[in-house]
Amino acid sequence: MTEGTTSAAAEGADTLTRLEQEGEIAADYLEGLLDIADLDGDIDMDVEADRASVSIISDTGSRDLQKLVGRDGEVLEALQELTRLAVHRETGDRSRLMLDIAGYRAKKRTELSELGAKAASEAKSSGKAVRLDPMTPFERKVVHDAVKTAGLRSESEGEEPQRFVVVLPA
Repeated sequence: MTEGTTSAAAEGADTLTRLEQEGEIAADYLEGLLDIADLDGDIDMDVEADRASVSIISDTGSRDLQKLVGRDGEVLEALQELTRLAVHRETGDRSRLMLDIAGYRAKKRTELSELGAKAASEAKSSGKAVRLDPMTPFERKVVHDAVKTAGLRSESEGEEPQRFVVVLPA
C-alpha cells in the first residue's frame, strides 16, 4: 500500500467515525423530542452517500409519527434543521444529516425519481424545456439525479422557497 492510499483510507475511516458520531448525537436529540411529545418510535442510524442518515420508525403504525412529518413534510424539514443544529452545537461542524420519519422521505424519493424520469422523457420528445413546480432542496436533488440518469441535464431556477427544476432537452 502506498502512503497516499494509507492516508486516503485513514481519511475515509475518520469521515465514517465523524458521521456515525453525528448519527448518535442526532438519535439522542430525537429520542428526547419523542419523550417530550410522548410519541413511540425507534431510531435507526446509517451512513448513506457521505452523510449521516437517521430514521424514526414505529412498529405500532405511523399515524402518531405523521404529526412529525406534517403537511408536505414541513414539520419533518423543521425537525431536520433543529437536529442539524443540535449536532452542530455538539461537534462545532456543519451537518448534512438526513432525517426520515415513518418512511416519508423514502416514499417521496421514489415519487420524485419517477417525476424526474417523466419530465426527462417529455423534454426529449418535445425538444422543449420542462419546468416543474417549486421544491425543497432535497426534492430538487432527487429530481436532478433522475434527470441525469435519464441522460439529460437540469438546472434549478428561482429563489427559495419558490426554487424549481428546469429539465433541458438534449
